[in-house]
Amino acid sequence: MRKLFGLVASTALVCGLAACSSEPEAPVEVAPEAPDGISVSDGRVNLPAVSGNPAALYFTISNDGSADQMMRAIHVPGSESTQFHETVQWPNEISMQELLQVNVPAGESVTFEPGGMHVMVFGLPESLEPGGELEVTLSFVRGDKVSFPVHLLAPGDDGSSMEMGE
Repeated sequence: MRKLFGLVASTALVCGLAACSSEPEAPVEVAPEAPDGISVSDGRVNLPAVSGNPAALYFTISNDGSADQMMRAIHVPGSESTQFHETVQWPNEISMQELLQVNVPAGESVTFEPGGMHVMVFGLPESLEPGGELEVTLSFVRGDKVSFPVHLLAPGDDGSSMEMGE
């Protein structure tokens, strides 16, 4: 019995060492997949007028699918963080509030625009300049993602001089 146990232990040790010496498998890169029917257009970021202030990101997301989709997060490369925001009006005052998720109902479009819903982008590199472009990624509650380009605009530029919907 001891010989059998020794043989099994030796075999396990040899197999374990062989596994350690083999090269690890390369990670498989998988492109984000958008939920069925989701498309994004008119992506643009107004860079901050004052260094250290947040930028504002705007876009239109359309859901031509048959199911509602819930956006959970947005990633902007190089930024420290992002937040979905909404401009709201209370009696005699306008303020912003953070939105933890944003619903995109089936068959509808949701527009992120100045004075309404928008994305606050914190800590963008100061090296970014108007005329450039970034690719941002939206994440949904079911794990799906969609990436889309955004044009970098000067503070206050409404983007009317660029061709939207690219």
